[in-house]
Amino acid sequence: MNIDVALKEAMSITGAVGVALVDYDSGMSLGTRGGGEWLNLDLAAAGNTEVVRAKMRVMSTLALNDSIEDILITLNRQYHLIRLIDTANSRTSLFLYLVLERESANLALARHHLRRIENELQV
Repeated sequence: MNIDVALKEAMSITGAVGVALVDYDSGMSLGTRGGGEWLNLDLAAAGNTEVVRAKMRVMSTLALNDSIEDILITLNRQYHLIRLIDTANSRTSLFLYLVLERESANLALARHHLRRIENELQV
């Protein structure tokens, strides 16, 4: 699936408010869907790039021989889910960033859907 279809699929997840595909090397989003006046996805993508980089630095410092599957940030009313893209066992510098309304979202199902999107995404 291409980027546009992947973003559309992510927005069909119950509770989805916005989604972005982000390159954490540059901090730039390759595409966004949703968001709005109170959720600037380009700004959030750049900010969450720093979250990913910081976690990777910590893992390197601790010499953890592992990879990040996803990062979850819980707010009072939202879930912010960062899913690192691992295509065909080849790590890329991309992640999917999904914002969900906590009241209507099912976190386990959202993670499952993002995993499926990751597996089908072709960049």
